[in-house]
Amino acid sequence: MTDRLLHHRTEGAPSAPPLLLGPSLGTSYALWDAVAPELSASHRVIRWDLPGHGGSAADLIAPGATVADLAALVLALADALGVERFAYAGVSLGGAVGLQLAVDHPERLSSLAVICSSAHFNGARPWEERAALVRREGLGPVAATAEDRWFTAGFTVPRLVRDHREADPAAYAACCDALAAFDLRDRLPSIGVPTLLIAGREDPATPPAHLREIADAVPGSALAEIPGASHLAPAQCPEAVLAALRTQLSGAPGRGMKVRREVLGDPHVDRAQARQTPFTARFQDFISRYAWGEIWTDPTLSRRERSLITLTALVAHGHLDELALHVRAARHNGLTPEEIGAVLLQTAVYCGVPAANAAFAVAQRVLAEEDSAGG
Repeated sequence: MTDRLLHHRTEGAPSAPPLLLGPSLGTSYALWDAVAPELSASHRVIRWDLPGHGGSAADLIAPGATVADLAALVLALADALGVERFAYAGVSLGGAVGLQLAVDHPERLSSLAVICSSAHFNGARPWEERAALVRREGLGPVAATAEDRWFTAGFTVPRLVRDHREADPAAYAACCDALAAFDLRDRLPSIGVPTLLIAGREDPATPPAHLREIADAVPGSALAEIPGASHLAPAQCPEAVLAALRTQLSGAPGRGMKVRREVLGDPHVDRAQARQTPFTARFQDFISRYAWGEIWTDPTLSRRERSLITLTALVAHGHLDELALHVRAARHNGLTPEEIGAVLLQTAVYCGVPAANAAFAVAQRVLAEEDSAGG
């Protein structure tokens, strides 16, 4: 069964939010070597190989293939791994697969990043000619010019160049067929998932204008241009790509601030912002991005469940000021006074009676204040 799936590599905790990474034509999942390990700190990263590239079987694709066929292979991989909904990022042909998923299967995507790619690839003829050349002469002539298409002068990644030379010619040509037939420009306005476009300023294959065209058509999308990057931006400028993807995946501070206000209430957040100084500004930004923009927005647990966990942790460590804050938050998240009391009673067993005694005193005061304000 595994040889019917795209070859892939998985990194990160199995319980973390899934992120699928797609490669460009001629490369393997090694394209993501400088980025994937960092992303795996917060996500279950699954990077895959195109048919006939890296470790994927060549006969997963046939002449006349389409990008929709490749998208179906990606969904089959996700299904086999038990991944229902996932974030997706892809380069060039891998980015086209992401666009195809966004228009045909939006319910499967939580977010989309399209890198050095296009909604069309300059018409069918160049790809038809390349497919014919590869079928006739193999990959030698195309691989010989790969570095000029992929990187700026003086930069290279030998592993990727070798992957290009070692790809299966028939599968490579079928991928060219898919690029020849690809044009989603008229469907871009229907994309509703959060979408990021990343362009390499020095990219001759899909210049920034191609990414701007997508950004102009996809509602609410964002565009980042990376100076000095050519077509394989994750390999040439991994830090810049990583920064853009982290913002896309974790949420900007504004998203975290929205959740922070919903959970803690406007008065507390307003007071915290009023006390902010240049010394504490970075810490406040960290809280908004990481705690509220990433952890509290993870759909794996409900806000009620997160409140239960947070109350227990604060009692265990004796953080009584924070406990008062999160008793209020628990009420905002729908917990009843009886449920809060049950949590604190549980802490008497596992955190100790003195800790629970102090926690009950704090919670009783806060709940009384809430009742008084409500009355």
